[in-house]
Amino acid sequence: MRFLRIIMVVLMGLALTACSSKFRTYNGPSVTAIQVHKADRKMYLLHNDKVIETYDIKLGGEPVGHKQYEGDGKTPEGVYYITHKNPNSTYHLSLGISYPNSEDRANAAAAGKPPGGDIFIHGGPPRKKNGKPRAVSREDWTAGCIAVSDKEIERIYSMITPKTPIMILP
Repeated sequence: MRFLRIIMVVLMGLALTACSSKFRTYNGPSVTAIQVHKADRKMYLLHNDKVIETYDIKLGGEPVGHKQYEGDGKTPEGVYYITHKNPNSTYHLSLGISYPNSEDRANAAAAGKPPGGDIFIHGGPPRKKNGKPRAVSREDWTAGCIAVSDKEIERIYSMITPKTPIMILP
């Protein structure tokens, strides 16, 4: 009886560990494109021309307009692609976006400033040392990225592959 109880405790622990994993699997239609509508604070995952998922998003602290240079708080606008998956992100999980492109670099150089980089789709802000979520005090809080909740980035991360095009619209 005692042995059976130990086995049950171990199995329950393994089940809880599996449930808390941030790495999900996805078996639906492939995501062929991502559309971000900054003004509406919406992100759409598409399979061809059909929307398969919709997410509310947070943007850079100064979201109106195209990102011009590092530190302007803007989220880029234009056509980019997902460069890579980052399983060790400070922001739970993240997907790299190919900003800056050559036009972005040229525009920033003309202004005498660096274009910046490290633009991602990512989860919520880093957790506190005690593991609790950090409160976000304003609507748009990123440094130019596209943010969703930690649970949402887990789903998105499982659905997206590198090289997926992303169109970021005003």
